[in-house]
Order: sequence, then C-alpha cells, then structure tokens
Amino acid sequence: MDAISSVALATGLSWASGIRLYATVCLIGILAKFGYIQLPDALDVLSNPYLIGLSGLLFVVEFIADKSPVVDSAWDSIHTFIRIPAGALLAMGAINSADPLIATSVALLGGTLAGGTHFAKSGSRALINTSPEPFSNWTASFGEEGLVAVGLWLMLAHPALFLVFLVIFIAGVIWLLPKLWRGIRLVWQRTAGVGRSGVA
Repeated sequence: MDAISSVALATGLSWASGIRLYATVCLIGILAKFGYIQLPDALDVLSNPYLIGLSGLLFVVEFIADKSPVVDSAWDSIHTFIRIPAGALLAMGAINSADPLIATSVALLGGTLAGGTHFAKSGSRALINTSPEPFSNWTASFGEEGLVAVGLWLMLAHPALFLVFLVIFIAGVIWLLPKLWRGIRLVWQRTAGVGRSGVA
C-alpha cells in the first residue's frame, strides 16, 4: 500500500467512525474477508467473522436508533466515548507503524478527526431533533449513511480524491461547529425559559 493510500485509509476510517462506526467496521471487514481489499496486518482483526457479525448487529441497532429523534440523541451522547477512541485505534492500525511517536501522533490525529465528525453529526442532529416531525430526522440519517458509503468508496477506489474531499469536509466542519454550538445553546436557553415559565 502506497503512502497516499495509507493516509487515505487512516483518515477515512477515523472520519467514517465519527458518523457510522459499526457500519464502517462491518463493511471494511467484509471487503477484507472476501479479498476485495488488502488491509495492514494491524487491521486484519476486522475480517474476523465474529467481529463482522458483532459490528453488523450493532449497525442494525444503530440504524434503527438513528431514526428516532429521542433515542438518536441519547445514542450519540453515549457514543462520544466510543467513536472517538475507535477512530484513533483504526487510524493507528491503518498506518501500522512500529515507531511509538508515529503511532501516537496518528492515534491523536485519528481521534481528533473522529471527534470532529462525531460532534458535527451529533450537534446537527440535536438541532434537527427539536423538530416534532420525523421526516427531517430520517432524511438526515439516510444522508449520513449515504455520505459514509460514498466516502469509503472514494477512500478505497480514489484515495487522492478522497483526501481532497476530506480537506473540504474538515473546512466545512470548522465553519459549522461554532454555529451548531450557538444553535444548541439557544435551544437550551429557550427550553429553560419555557420550563421556568411553566413552573411559575
């Protein structure tokens, strides 16, 4: 695997983990199991049938949970502590370096990338979930799954193009996160105001 493909694999897996961790692990594991892709030795575990089955089962649970606004927000909150370290581990495994400095640096960058995508996803969905109708939530959920599918395909088929896509995505996240935070804070303030009015 050349340098560009290795970097694309490391960043792609951590990026996708922040949005759909279990789908990413399951899909990459299946592709590796049946010989469609060659993974670094450190990621060979992804092709283990047990791990494929477990990640597939968890993906089904996540697929259902992600379509319900209340459950989705709780699911995202819990997965703050799962997606980010998983993204770090997958990035480190993709680079597969014996140098502790490189391995640690890659893990930190992978975790940061997974965190950025996770908070962009969970923040935008927290705002969408304030809507009483379910259709915007469903549209966003299916859109995220489509985005991950396209991103992973680019990562494997056109790694250089994926890295360009990733730079654009990161720039978008940097622009979006402060706005999401302001929107969430405004919703909290309004909710607290309504709560105080109700008590009064």
